[in-house]
Amino acid sequence: MSERLPRLAQRIRDECCELARLVARAQEGWHRAQQSADDLYVDSVALNLHGFYAGLERLFEMIAAAIDGNVPQGQNWHQVLLEQMVAEVPSVRPALISEETRRMLDEYRGFRHVVRNVYAFRFDLEKVRKLVQGVPAVFSKCVLNCWPLPTFWISKRRRMARVARITCQVSPSPTPPGWMT
Repeated sequence: MSERLPRLAQRIRDECCELARLVARAQEGWHRAQQSADDLYVDSVALNLHGFYAGLERLFEMIAAAIDGNVPQGQNWHQVLLEQMVAEVPSVRPALISEETRRMLDEYRGFRHVVRNVYAFRFDLEKVRKLVQGVPAVFSKCVLNCWPLPTFWISKRRRMARVARITCQVSPSPTPPGWMT
């Protein structure tokens, strides 16, 4: 596993940077939708929220495969993956999300299903508004737990403390809420 860790660590960091961009784009799209009353911006917001959840799920799948050695299978694998991320794997990794965060993510998972299977002009605007308002907190709760994983593995393996620094730039705000620079 030691040779894979630097590559996995970089993939985690890259995915986190992309997630930050999706959060910013969803918020900016919602802001523009409110200013212009143009529902095409809502479509953009929905697509970015879809991408946000899909990116988190991809991140969790990478961790499940490379670290846990077990990616859920079957009809409800999406739900099982979230449950897997709630659980600590002793001597391997801490829990990545809390049960509360899992419930919040389940809302985004459900919305992703709606985006894939419902006409865009039928989005529930109140639901979209709640998801957009909640996405910075959900992002922080998930990413702040995933970001230190490489440090966790390295310190476990080498007994060295290393601090990961975020080097990605996010527009419109350069630092996502809750991130330290």
